[in-house]
Amino acid sequence: MLVDTHAHLDDRRFDDDREEVIKRCEEEGLVCIINPGSNLSSSIKALSLAAAHPIIFAAVGIHPHDAKTADQNTAEILRPLAGREKVVAIGEIGLDYHYDFSPRDKQKQVFREQIALARELKLPIIVHDREAHGDILNILREERAWEVGGVMHCFSGSKETARECMDMNFFISFAGPVTFENARKAREVAAYVPIDRLLVETDCPYLTPVPLRGRRNYPGNVKFVAEEVARIKDMDADALMECVLDNTRKLFGIDSRHYLSS
Repeated sequence: MLVDTHAHLDDRRFDDDREEVIKRCEEEGLVCIINPGSNLSSSIKALSLAAAHPIIFAAVGIHPHDAKTADQNTAEILRPLAGREKVVAIGEIGLDYHYDFSPRDKQKQVFREQIALARELKLPIIVHDREAHGDILNILREERAWEVGGVMHCFSGSKETARECMDMNFFISFAGPVTFENARKAREVAAYVPIDRLLVETDCPYLTPVPLRGRRNYPGNVKFVAEEVARIKDMDADALMECVLDNTRKLFGIDSRHYLSS
């Protein structure tokens, strides 16, 4: 049973064959796909996908790239969306200091506002952290994000940063980069993170894992991520995916809110 805890099936790169891709995912044994939003439009699309497909669950939120578009009404608009059926998290939210598509002060403001909303609604958060580890950790502490916890998506930090995140009730998720030839740090962190705090994802259509780099990514490729993490941890890939499924249920409350086959 495969689980992809972070996929963007609403992305325009799936516009020509989205339904065929989802059908293929079902045929290949995926039992759960979490599709986070990146802005209001994307969040609404994620809700539609979740409503139409039993294996898809949604998160709603404003990505740091889109923080510049948020205004004082954004949280009020997100609040009713977050209460919809099959919404399991607030995300994808956080900071991105690599591209800086939004001013950093605005990114921080919108990140804080969405953590506050998550705490109000008692939903976990899906955190995007690119070259912003220090500010991410400070904001998570200051906003008491441990009250709801969440996942550090496509984790790129050190073992020490991973430990601080886990101490604040966060799971650590690995994506395609853990399979890359130069991914020494990612593999060290994967070896370090306990199996009960670990998730896997694709972040599709981005970050296609080895051996398919260069092609469009899709949720079924999570098997390559799982196989590499299992190799690193010297365990069976099926056993690892069973643990990931348990962790996904625990973090996102899927058993208590929704039906997920097993």
